Amino acid sequence: MRVPLSWLREYVDLPATETGRDVQAKLVSAGLEVETVEHLGADLKGPLVVGQVLTIEELEGFKKPIRFCTVDVGQANGTGEPQEIVCGARNFAVGDKVVVVLPGATLPGGFSISARKTYGKTSHGMICSSDELGMGDDGTKGIIVLPPETEVGKDAIELLELVDEVLDIAVTANRGDCLSIRGVAREAAIAYGLPLSDPALLDVPGPNAYGYPVEVSDPLGCDRFTARTVTGLSPEARSPIWLQRRLQKVGMRPISLAVDVTNYVMMELGQPLHAYDRSLVQGTIGVRRATEGEQIKTLDGVERKLHAEDLVITDERGPIGLAGVMGGANTEIADHSEAEGTTDVVIEAAHFDAVAIARTARRHKLSSEASRRFERGVDPQAAAAAAQRTVDLLVLLAGGTAEAGVTEVVAPSAPHTIAVPADHPDKVAGVSYGRETVVRRLQEVGCDVYGQDELIVTVPSWRPDLQEINDLAEEVIRLEGYENLPSTLPKPPAGRGLTQRQRLHRRVGRALAGAGYVEAPNYPFVGEQVFDQLLLDAGDPKRRVVKLTNPLSDEEPALRTSLLPGLFAALRRNDGRGSHDLALFETGLVFLPREEQKIAAVLPVDRRPTDDEIAELDAALPEQPRHVAVVLAGAREQAGWWGKGRPADWADAVEAARVVAREAGVELVVRGGQYGPWHPGRCAELVVGDTVVGHAGELHPRVVKAFGLPARTSAMELDLDVLEAAGDDTPQAPSISTFPVATQDVALVVDKFVPHAEVEAALRAGAGELLEGIRLFDVYENEEQLGDGKKSLAYALRFRAGDRTLTVDEASAARDAAVALAGERTGAVLRG
Repeated sequence: MRVPLSWLREYVDLPATETGRDVQAKLVSAGLEVETVEHLGADLKGPLVVGQVLTIEELEGFKKPIRFCTVDVGQANGTGEPQEIVCGARNFAVGDKVVVVLPGATLPGGFSISARKTYGKTSHGMICSSDELGMGDDGTKGIIVLPPETEVGKDAIELLELVDEVLDIAVTANRGDCLSIRGVAREAAIAYGLPLSDPALLDVPGPNAYGYPVEVSDPLGCDRFTARTVTGLSPEARSPIWLQRRLQKVGMRPISLAVDVTNYVMMELGQPLHAYDRSLVQGTIGVRRATEGEQIKTLDGVERKLHAEDLVITDERGPIGLAGVMGGANTEIADHSEAEGTTDVVIEAAHFDAVAIARTARRHKLSSEASRRFERGVDPQAAAAAAQRTVDLLVLLAGGTAEAGVTEVVAPSAPHTIAVPADHPDKVAGVSYGRETVVRRLQEVGCDVYGQDELIVTVPSWRPDLQEINDLAEEVIRLEGYENLPSTLPKPPAGRGLTQRQRLHRRVGRALAGAGYVEAPNYPFVGEQVFDQLLLDAGDPKRRVVKLTNPLSDEEPALRTSLLPGLFAALRRNDGRGSHDLALFETGLVFLPREEQKIAAVLPVDRRPTDDEIAELDAALPEQPRHVAVVLAGAREQAGWWGKGRPADWADAVEAARVVAREAGVELVVRGGQYGPWHPGRCAELVVGDTVVGHAGELHPRVVKAFGLPARTSAMELDLDVLEAAGDDTPQAPSISTFPVATQDVALVVDKFVPHAEVEAALRAGAGELLEGIRLFDVYENEEQLGDGKKSLAYALRFRAGDRTLTVDEASAARDAAVALAGERTGAVLRG
């Protein structure tokens, strides 16, 4: 909601020294979100004056039409002589009053004006359009043509109200009253402690039998309908400058006088209105639900098929408007530029059901200024005042005559009352306000308050969001100032820290960050087509997903079963923006549907749920194990004076898995495998005990292409919950032996297809308890020396005893035992 400060001052006598920033601070303190304060005309500098076109000379020989004009600007140029100006616009003629900017002026955007030679003539200034003055769209797409009675030489900055401040307020869904100048003015009056000049306080004649006939068939959908008639409007009448400028400042485009007046009153009072051309309305105006399949052509020119829940305005022919959303084209007010303009209008000011209007607007994808207000709540008591205000303006500005007939159809209703203890706001806020403060604040927002310890509060018609006692408490608290609430930190009971699971997750994150990875959290939503891109088998359990009833996006209606798609998207996005050396990780939940689907019970809100109720709710939820995943691309080690660097590869993804396993206190077995998105020959299966907990390696080229990833991208994913269950996170103090280590190197020749992990496992088992560590330090392949299909694996074995110095014979015996078992299990032979 855009609120011009000049318009706001009409209803609240703000101090003259108050700026838009000052008002913003006050409104923010009162709970309104004022996003920006726009300074209109801040860099505008005159002279900018009204001129009258005296002559127009068409210049020939140029690619586009050019006109050389002389314009009378009075004494504004200091000489009284006509001003010579070159202009390319075509929408003005001799005798028209226009806006002229003279040399020495500065237009919005820092555009300085000076005399310049162009098209063979010297132009001493400009004839201005609304865009050039920063006024917004006025619908002309050309030069501003002022009313004929405008005085030549008058200051156009003042005339067009070009200097102003506009507050842009983000109105929340519950504060429909603030979608009007009246509502914001009420908040400003409360914030400053000043009286409000309510624009809705008008003398309104009562309903009578002479008004335009109206029949409301659905009083639940429309509980109030006011109709007034104005005749004898001048078809040539145009909206005055002040009205056009106010509409432009709030972000609306002037159209025609009748339409502009209804829009103006809507912005002023918050009550949407609609004006029908009386000559095009046939018979009684009705309000009913649409018949399934009915059609209407709305003002935007679209033919719409109606739903049975849509509220429509009708006449004898059928629908003539979507109630509360948009009028129909068959009763549209004629523009003043048309040959036969509208002279008689019927004004509608009604109150419609918020839910019905919201559903209709979404169903037809037709959000309008009217529907936005009805959705959030409109003051039903303002309908008659809004209709009267519209009638008054049409009579004043278009020379019309207000007919005596007044139609008002009202469904019986009682004001909403709430019983609230006087000390309830104190209990909610933890502050002692006292009864007098509570009553005063509630009265300031328009409530009628009676009672002592138990207050009976009658809610004002413009605040439909005040439904229960906590809403009233919120009003007191916000007006007293959220910033005045004490800040009290909770005191947790001693002995409660992070759980084991939380500690593990934090250690894993720190370890991966220390290894050079950057955390990249992602949304948990996926589309089911992603499983085809991951090359998962048709029966893969990860294809079973939990689907959302109301997804944020129709393209991603399911919850993820893997972290990889989100990381792939983050990698692709960053690579596309120029960051090519990437190492990303994420720890997060995945969602796996249970075999037996249950419907979650609705927990009570008036007491703490029982343990059985919580257990029943948990049983209905999907399984949510926490996973960790990494993805790498580009250089793992940068090139420089220290060396050539190297690219990230599958081994880095495997090492990331080992980093995670070390933090969990788990011994991770790495062996060759094959699964979904990974390259069949470069995929490691990660095993703890007999359980496969994840995979790591280089991605399949088809997966790389499907996700738009860099070539040779590698990835890893592990189930952290399984690691936690299998691991021991008890801190282990390092042991330092006082005895020396004995190192033995062995080179084993095995078949090429034999994995290093199997050879290492055999060596560990054979070496026994004396083996302290084992490291593969060389892989060698040479058909001439080793034979066809063979490779050499060289290991460094470290032996140490905790109670003595090992002899050469003991170390050699342990080595020979390790080699013997490796030969038995894998066919390894000592090279030599």
